[in-house]
Amino acid sequence: MERVEVGFSSGDEQCAGWLYMPDGPPKPRPLVVMGHGLGADREMGLDRYARRFAAVGIAALAFDYRHFGASEGEPRQVINIAKQRADWHAAIAYARTVRGVDATRIALWGSSFGGGHVLSVAPDDHYIAAVVAQCPFTSGWASAMAKGPISLLKTGTIGLTDQLVGPIIRRPINARLAGKKHSSALMSAADVPAGYGRLAEESTQYRPKVAARISLSTLFDAPARRAKDIKAPVLYAICDNDTVAPAGPTLKAAERTKHATVKRYPIGHFDIYFDDWFEKAVYDQTEFLMAVLRP
Repeated sequence: MERVEVGFSSGDEQCAGWLYMPDGPPKPRPLVVMGHGLGADREMGLDRYARRFAAVGIAALAFDYRHFGASEGEPRQVINIAKQRADWHAAIAYARTVRGVDATRIALWGSSFGGGHVLSVAPDDHYIAAVVAQCPFTSGWASAMAKGPISLLKTGTIGLTDQLVGPIIRRPINARLAGKKHSSALMSAADVPAGYGRLAEESTQYRPKVAARISLSTLFDAPARRAKDIKAPVLYAICDNDTVAPAGPTLKAAERTKHATVKRYPIGHFDIYFDDWFEKAVYDQTEFLMAVLRP
């Protein structure tokens, strides 16, 4: 298996990616496009999943959103939902041009905020062959309610300030990505600092703050609404004790999905990235992808 640094255009900027091509004789192979969650970059655990997929003959493309990681985009650390979903479409278009890839067997893999993106992007492309949504963000309102009123008021105030004042002073007003319960962080629960922190330690590109305006955008975003329009098989990898992306709305989305496979794990949002639960989840995901992507 070879990992190669690649890039592709999205809008007027370049996204950076890692392309994983399986060993063996050259032949058209399926490929899974991979994107991460809120404020995260490809160095935060995506390599582990991509290598497992490549080991069974499935190519992978793990990319950074614009404004994050190794991708272009100024100012840095600005999360724009529409732009990130445009990055997904650009990554899919690029994947279909890669030599040795079967353009009819492109799958999407998204985790957390990226899990919401894949549910939103897949209905726009009827040629997507499969979707994996890991601990997906499916309801902004549910995630906000999980934070509690104190944290919600704090993040909302910073977000509104950024939206109103940021353009005037020509720089974003930032909020922390991860914090304890009742904090002003965008993700705030007892298990967040340790869980997200463990992922962040893996990245040389990670920055702990982002433009606070995203707190307002996410409140009304509901990727679950589009689940019924996905034609491809979808694997939902759901963490039952999720404090960031509550399991309830995701289970309801799965019920509305035409071809859904549901795997549930009795763990928190970040446990799925590590140790035994990672092994269990990546096994389930690999088995699913091999079944639906076979020629």
